[in-house]
Amino acid sequence: MFSKACEYGIRASTYIALKSLEGTRVSLKEIAEKIDSPVAFTAKVLQQLSKNHIVDSVKGASGGFQITKANINQIKLAQIVFAIDGNNVYEGCGLGLKKCNANEPCPVHDKFVQIRSDLKNMLENTSLYDMTIGLEEGLTSLRR
Repeated sequence: MFSKACEYGIRASTYIALKSLEGTRVSLKEIAEKIDSPVAFTAKVLQQLSKNHIVDSVKGASGGFQITKANINQIKLAQIVFAIDGNNVYEGCGLGLKKCNANEPCPVHDKFVQIRSDLKNMLENTSLYDMTIGLEEGLTSLRR
């Protein structure tokens, strides 16, 4: 459902949030390694996230990426998805048909309406802080 850039954006934001809660800025190279993403691709994703005020980029010798603790609680996954993919995840046909709507549905149209609604609800109600909880406890992972 998400583009590869969006998947990396969610993973990178989550990792940066985790390290920011520990009071640490993280480098591009470290982020790419920890989320199992190519460095150049990660740089482009982080540029989009910074431009959309999801992450802060600090230049200099002690620079890196961070997210303020207040923002970690406030930033929802929907904001990250929108910054990278726009509203595409909520639109379009589940089978990729060019013309699919309630009047001319594809075979999975009605099921996808509910799936998209559930997905939107989850994205709008899950904060970056929520994403870090399992990581802190070792219950979840950003790479396999």
